[in-house]
Amino acid sequence: MDALTNMLSHIRSAGALLGKSLMSPPWSVRFTDGASMTLVTMLRGEGWVLPDGAPPVRLRHRDVAIVQGPGPFSLISELDSKAEPLYVRTEDGICTDGTGLVLTDEICLDVRTCGTRLDAQHAMLTGSFTMTGRIAERLLGSFPRVLVVPRHQQRSAILELLEAELVRDESGQQAVLDRFLELVLIGTLRDWLALPGSAVPGWHRATADPVVGIALAAIHEEPARPWTVESLARKAQVSRATFARQFTETIGEPPIAYLTGWRLCLAADLLERSEDTVESIARQVGYSSAYALSTAFTRQFDIRPSRHRAMVASSPTP
Repeated sequence: MDALTNMLSHIRSAGALLGKSLMSPPWSVRFTDGASMTLVTMLRGEGWVLPDGAPPVRLRHRDVAIVQGPGPFSLISELDSKAEPLYVRTEDGICTDGTGLVLTDEICLDVRTCGTRLDAQHAMLTGSFTMTGRIAERLLGSFPRVLVVPRHQQRSAILELLEAELVRDESGQQAVLDRFLELVLIGTLRDWLALPGSAVPGWHRATADPVVGIALAAIHEEPARPWTVESLARKAQVSRATFARQFTETIGEPPIAYLTGWRLCLAADLLERSEDTVESIARQVGYSSAYALSTAFTRQFDIRPSRHRAMVASSPTP
């Protein structure tokens, strides 16, 4: 399984908050729902993605943007707009007016459609995703806060199909929309990774590297093996110095640091998804004992493995 597939296998759109907003400028919409990823495209008109604490990103007609991370952000028609948010989408998926007053009939125009009027000048589609697992979190964290694929560089027509299905209200419609939304996400990430000049994550660049790619695959396939820089270099058939330098330059961290991080993220995911003992999980990810895993895990995540498992078990399912 390649790294992108691994990450995508832990991202879900089931029951996604998916809809269309119809507005005439100046307008703004606020998102505080804490979604792992949010997909945005302007079906009509143009706008800006304005993440809290980060520079604004232009969104032209039919560009597709992915906003990653749970931090709040706004979508606005113009950078100098002083418009109050038409709605604020909160963590429970409810749209409010920003003061806490729930908006339902006031902005509901049609099936999965809200806004001011059906013939509004601008139309925006948004869909949210939840993500589970430290492996997915680690890989997704290497993407920029906002990534955009321009309309002319999109290689799939799935977005048009999603738009057509969005306003239907038939049996099984949510399941259909979930599948289409997942395909739009996959296509957008692949298109962005293929864009010239994209800040492509090291783990993706490594796939085509004849040295680093071999070592990375070995780590992912056999995390429990007692890897050293020397043994990984032998696997890649280069000298220790050449391997260490090339791995660090490509991935952005030294081989053993990457190996440790991967093992601990894998351990966290196993704690969440399996009933294996901490001792068993320690062996599966390359630690000699539960104590050794617990020491490294606590240092990395500031929580003991048993406590992490208990907290996940008591959390509501997304």
